[in-house]
Amino acid sequence: MTSGKSIIRSPLELLEVFFNSSRSLNRTRTWHQHVVPYEDGWAVRREGNKRITSKHRKQSTALEKAKRLARKYNADVIIHRENGEIRDRIQYRDSKS
Repeated sequence: MTSGKSIIRSPLELLEVFFNSSRSLNRTRTWHQHVVPYEDGWAVRREGNKRITSKHRKQSTALEKAKRLARKYNADVIIHRENGEIRDRIQYRDSKS
């Protein structure tokens, strides 16, 4: 009979671990926008996302889109060079934070 309890306890423990880990992931997520090289042009990608938010032919157009999103979500814009290195960072955070 003790094995029956352990079988029930295991899925419950797994669910608890899953929910606790998903809550901690949500806390660390940011709205920082990265302007990155993409195919023949540039893209805007939210930090931590694999998918891009938008694609653009010119870096300046991607930068304007990233700035709008960063202002909206009180975040930063991280601008990358063509080789992927970070070139600059622009902060759009409230001074209260």
